[in-house]
Amino acid sequence: MNDLLLFAQNNNGAASLVTLVIMLGIVVFVIAGVWKTFEKAGEPGWASIIPIYNILVMCRIAGKPEWWIILMFIPFVNMIVSIIVMVGIAENFGKGIGYALGLVFFGFIFFPLLGFGDAVYEGGSAEAYDTY
Repeated sequence: MNDLLLFAQNNNGAASLVTLVIMLGIVVFVIAGVWKTFEKAGEPGWASIIPIYNILVMCRIAGKPEWWIILMFIPFVNMIVSIIVMVGIAENFGKGIGYALGLVFFGFIFFPLLGFGDAVYEGGSAEAYDTY
């Protein structure tokens, strides 16, 4: 066991640095994809990087009431609500249930595809959902 710990501590720093740079590149790409998705829907792109507020904006984009953000704080209920919101986002961009499942399980791939792809937001304006 001690040999394994020593190996982990003496691991090549260059390999760790390369891994870190690759991971940061992926994170920046995903953030940019969500940013572009928000902008396509007529929302501010910066909202994608603000915790909790980005969930509120996703509810707007999905055409769901903003008070659903409260449901996101309830364990297990939040998983169901998240799936429903992702289905709403996919539908409002003209995509089907398969794309919605991609957003749920592989959002790091499907949000950049949605943001940088040719999908067009077909939902209503965000003001239409403030009446709930």
